[in-house]
Amino acid sequence: MSSPLAGPVPATFTRALDALRAQFSPTTIAIACSGGLDSMVLLQLASNWCHAHGHTLLVFHVHHGLSTNADAWQRHVEASAAALGVRADHRYVQIDTGGSGTEAAARKLRYRALGDMCREHRATLLLTAHHLDDQAETVLLQLLRGSGPAGLSGMDAANSAPALLGNPDLVMARPLLPLSRLDLESYARDVGLDWVEDESNSDTRYARNALRHRVMPALAQAFPGFQQRFARSAAHAQSAQRLLKELAEGDLAATLVDGAIEVARLRAMSLDRVYNLLRHWFAGQGLAMPSTAWLAEMVAQLFEARIDAQLLVTHPACHIRRHRDRLYITPKLADLAGMRDPDDEGIIEKKGETFRWQGEAQLAFPAYGGVLHVEPADNGVGFDPAWLREQALVIDFRKGGERLKLAANRPTRPLKAHYQAAGIPAWERARLPTVSSGRDLLFAAGLGMDCHHFAPDAPEPVALRWEVKLD
Repeated sequence: MSSPLAGPVPATFTRALDALRAQFSPTTIAIACSGGLDSMVLLQLASNWCHAHGHTLLVFHVHHGLSTNADAWQRHVEASAAALGVRADHRYVQIDTGGSGTEAAARKLRYRALGDMCREHRATLLLTAHHLDDQAETVLLQLLRGSGPAGLSGMDAANSAPALLGNPDLVMARPLLPLSRLDLESYARDVGLDWVEDESNSDTRYARNALRHRVMPALAQAFPGFQQRFARSAAHAQSAQRLLKELAEGDLAATLVDGAIEVARLRAMSLDRVYNLLRHWFAGQGLAMPSTAWLAEMVAQLFEARIDAQLLVTHPACHIRRHRDRLYITPKLADLAGMRDPDDEGIIEKKGETFRWQGEAQLAFPAYGGVLHVEPADNGVGFDPAWLREQALVIDFRKGGERLKLAANRPTRPLKAHYQAAGIPAWERARLPTVSSGRDLLFAAGLGMDCHHFAPDAPEPVALRWEVKLD
């Protein structure tokens, strides 16, 4: 039997971990362990390395409950970890098997559970057992899906994936990525490892299994060593993707103003460059990457619409809007009670919510999406608090025709003109309430108070301020 520290597999693992230690300085290292061949090799190698270098190692197992053998797999992982003197933990996840996305759902829940365990145990480096054949499968799957350079890049040797793991401080690394499954199997047999076999890995209804059992053997017979060539192609795609990211970062810096993109600058770019920039912008906002067709349609509308058009394109997670020739990403928000089109001057009047101020520092109005603050006036100019207590106040959304005078030296103007002058987009105006007393407008959220009712000589005058609450 060979020494567990000798041979190409331990040497490859050691180089990878030495590099990870130099780059990330982890103190506690965790591994994801299913009990299968790949993860049992990872457990053995990680245990040897951590013991030699004085690092704490943790073994994390995710119990999916999809197999009648799942309990036995968990016991196998725990017993194997205990035999090496390594602490193990596990999580149960429940997967909805009613749909066709079982594979994707299991992956999402598995990684989130791993991220949670890493956070709980303060592990900053998570190792997975992905290897060269997994990389080849990933590249081939992405190719079949029509992916671009980002997808064809395959898996990184190390990266952070906060959206997947739910843990922004965690690095996930794949130290076995240069090694084939045959390399791992040979090592496992040499050192006498035991592992479990997941029967679902033979189910060719799953895309990866179909590739693994039907396509990959044919490729191996016709093109021996294709895995290494796929890995080289993935490395080239990674290089191309890094260049595209650098270009997008520069373009975004040149076009982004106050969180919005200047459309005029987009028009000076090639379409490919525009698509690259927008994909980078969406990724930076944590949005799912849109399809090429959706992106092309959005850009076509963006460029073809009139300059003054209020363009709205719906993304599954947000809205893409254009205002004053700038492009904005805005959240999808549910309508609020009493909302109306702020630019419809002929709308039938609809009563708002009547209330009285009794000295509270703030009043919550969930139906209007926020909190009204009543606070000391900064400049000493505001409403007389005694007068304000006497008023029957009404909070409402704009019906059209309201006028506001913000200061003695400024004209009385329609709210719409004020909003336009302040650069407040139409979709925001629709969610900004007003406060009035009888027929008199006292306050408009986003603009300020009407000075007609200011009391310069009042003791401790108060001002109104609106705070939006998205919850």
